[in-house]
Amino acid sequence: MAPNTLQQRLQAAEAEVAQLRAELEETNRGVVALYAELDEQAIALKRATELKSRFLAYMSHEFRTPVNAIRSIARLMSDEVDGPLTEEQRRQVQFIQTSAREFAEMVDDLLDLAKIEAGRVDISPAWFEMVDLFSALRGMFRPMLENQEVTLAFEEPADLPRLYTDDRKLSQILRNYVSNALKFTPRGEVRVAACRIGEDRVRFSVSDTGIGIAREHQAAVFDDFAQVDSPVQKRLRGTGLGLALCRQLAGLLGGEVGVDSELGRGSTFWLTLPVQLPGARVSDAAREAGWKAPA
Repeated sequence: MAPNTLQQRLQAAEAEVAQLRAELEETNRGVVALYAELDEQAIALKRATELKSRFLAYMSHEFRTPVNAIRSIARLMSDEVDGPLTEEQRRQVQFIQTSAREFAEMVDDLLDLAKIEAGRVDISPAWFEMVDLFSALRGMFRPMLENQEVTLAFEEPADLPRLYTDDRKLSQILRNYVSNALKFTPRGEVRVAACRIGEDRVRFSVSDTGIGIAREHQAAVFDDFAQVDSPVQKRLRGTGLGLALCRQLAGLLGGEVGVDSELGRGSTFWLTLPVQLPGARVSDAAREAGWKAPA
């Protein structure tokens, strides 16, 4: 092979390598610029999320005072402190009380969601029996059963271990489930139950004979501000925050939520939780009291 030909090939190879190096450096600069832009967008998104959470928290706190005042005044009117009411006045006062209660629940949901997004929700696990939780829920909802055509039943928990989780957060999820079921069940029954799944999980369910949810809408019911399009839903508009809050709370407790439903035949909203809150340490005293670690 002639020396000049070999030298030309080496020069061509060096030129090609130099060109590839230049293209690689240009690509690296583009990647670095892209990462910098993504970092800026992430910072802006984080700032926007913080501002939204602060706004929701501030707004919720500010709304509580007038809402509580409305509820107090309506309660005084309902108690007929200033004299008897006519039947129409009682109906109007009851409407005010119902609207104020729903408004207060919306404010509480907004505040809870803001706390969760800001990472400021404290989880306080403790040992408790399901029969005690069901008893408390039964007593809570008994005065709220205004529709005589709907019954609320709590199945007696059987073969369930004591749970080590945040019973207040669990109660909040079940309260939202039951409230929704009662709202969208014109007649029939709402049934609350719990059963064991394997050795280390429990499944809670709230079943109703209400309006049901079409299959195409079921995937979105746990999204923020989700609303199901139905005549009853249009008459009883909510905020769409309750079920979204349930999903967030269930995640904090190491659980999952879901729904099984058929349009016109009712719904079953369920929640699965571990017997022991993940990451929680069980005290020696609790172990001595009879707790056995899941297999």
